Amino acid sequence: MGEIDDAIERADREGFTRQPPKTLQARINFLMKQLKTTKAVAAEIRVSQRSVERYRKGERKHPPQAIAERIDAAVRQRWQPQVRRRRRKQAATTTGITVETRARFGYTAPVGTTDDGRFRRLTVHLPPTYAQRLFNAREAGASEQQMRQIIAEGLKDIYFQDSGSRALGLSDVTLNDIDYLDLDY
Repeated sequence: MGEIDDAIERADREGFTRQPPKTLQARINFLMKQLKTTKAVAAEIRVSQRSVERYRKGERKHPPQAIAERIDAAVRQRWQPQVRRRRRKQAATTTGITVETRARFGYTAPVGTTDDGRFRRLTVHLPPTYAQRLFNAREAGASEQQMRQIIAEGLKDIYFQDSGSRALGLSDVTLNDIDYLDLDY
């Protein structure tokens, strides 16, 4: 996963209205409800079917760290899908998305102005159209670079050009060397 995928996952987790199950047994039972069979759960978390049965019965309570992380990821991925869908739909239609980042921005500017890329720390609220484009691109399997470009276009329009009221000659804003990137919607 790239930085943008991770940021979207973090934003999704922040929107949970209830916390996911905490105990191993409860997490396995939740996965059983979702996937229906021990074989399917075993395939999802890459362990044997017998291990899933032991976790489910409580015979084994402390799996190795790597397996515990896979169980946690599988649960979080399936936890509260309606809440996730509702928040994404709201961001894509009415509220938009807030991007907080520290990254190197490069751009092409008219002759006589500086176009040197430099690190900037920005917190910018992008309109719903950019949120919709970002979610659609992610669902379509877009690359990290393509999703960066969508965010860069939004930052160019809203931050650098102030929705068309300044820096009109600015073009080709790029988002490079991301120190951190966080999304909120």
